[in-house]
Amino acid sequence: MFRKMRRFKQEISRDECIELLINEKRGVLSLLGDDGYPYGLPINHYYDEKDNLIYFHGAKEGHKIDSLKNCNKVSYCVFEKGTKRIDHWSYDVRSVIIFGTIEFVSDIEKVKDICRKLSYKFTNDTEAIEKEINSAINRTQLLCLKIEHMSGKLVNEQ
Repeated sequence: MFRKMRRFKQEISRDECIELLINEKRGVLSLLGDDGYPYGLPINHYYDEKDNLIYFHGAKEGHKIDSLKNCNKVSYCVFEKGTKRIDHWSYDVRSVIIFGTIEFVSDIEKVKDICRKLSYKFTNDTEAIEKEINSAINRTQLLCLKIEHMSGKLVNEQ
């Protein structure tokens, strides 16, 4: 169903893919948008290592939500800033691409828990996190990406 990586020598391990999902704050979520056009949007994520799920949050309405209601199949790409090669201008960059389906999460306690975990990727200010969650939780839609296929790649940009 999913293609094997053509340049398999550049493939990174599952552990490296998971490391990227844990450490990187954001990626690009690609959906099937209006009139069959692809719709890719930058978005932050929380990766649940225990359950192998990726969570996103956002408003309860808009282009993303409408697209997901029409087709819940997505891809998600995360990539790092890269590492500059010694004595050369080029960078080594790792990326991971995920294919899967998204489900809407309605359990308010789950929404709060994941939003809290996601917030800690950006700040340790518990008071600010709790204030934001309490003020925005009723307007927040949590999305859960169930991973069906994941592959990662190391590319040298030269």
